[in-house]
Amino acid sequence: MHTNQTVEFVQKKNEQYGGCNLRQMTIMEALELLDNVVDESDPDVDFPNSYHAYQTAEGIREKHPEKDWFHLVGLLHDLGKILALSGEPQWSVVGDTFPVGCQLQDSIVFKDSTFHDNPDTRNPLYTSKYGMYQPHCGLENVLMSWGHDEYMYQVMKRNKFALPEEAFYMVRFHSFYPWHTGGDYMHLCNAKDLQMLPWVQEFNKFDLYTKCEQLPDPQQLKPYYEGLIAKYCPGQLSW
Repeated sequence: MHTNQTVEFVQKKNEQYGGCNLRQMTIMEALELLDNVVDESDPDVDFPNSYHAYQTAEGIREKHPEKDWFHLVGLLHDLGKILALSGEPQWSVVGDTFPVGCQLQDSIVFKDSTFHDNPDTRNPLYTSKYGMYQPHCGLENVLMSWGHDEYMYQVMKRNKFALPEEAFYMVRFHSFYPWHTGGDYMHLCNAKDLQMLPWVQEFNKFDLYTKCEQLPDPQQLKPYYEGLIAKYCPGQLSW
């Protein structure tokens, strides 16, 4: 699960996927691909992730009707899971994320049982509190374990999504539970990270608590979200 999430591995994956040269497709085409993905790490969801995307988006829309950009984040936050359809194993696509290259914090899930064979845990450069980072360097300067969050964040940056910075934080760090829920890694955060943290926490409410067996009707909802896509991230995108 965590054996291969090393600094070297993450750097390799950022180089492999950071250029977003896998394919060209629209947001809706990527959303349709999610019908083929079931997140094995999520015990609350045993249906395709496209339904979870609409559930999250509609939950946000109900509570924050005036923030249409926030609705769109709910729809696209898990699109990075399409990596599972490109031959990537589930452990490098889904699950909670954490910084690599520094001391592991206790709030990382299964921290005591899944890192024994991870070579970074035996590298003194990566086992101190700050590791290869500086105090309060900012999460934008931290190398996160590789997964769908980081990949989708790279897609958003590469394609210059016209969304506020809060949206980028929500997507990149929504699986960073040791931070937004566990309260760890504050020693790496700068003022901007702390300003953005409440937004990530607000998003997390809908990511977690809108999952239910009553599935939405994508065809009924599609026109509204196509309008948001046209506004914020239209056309063929690089993935």
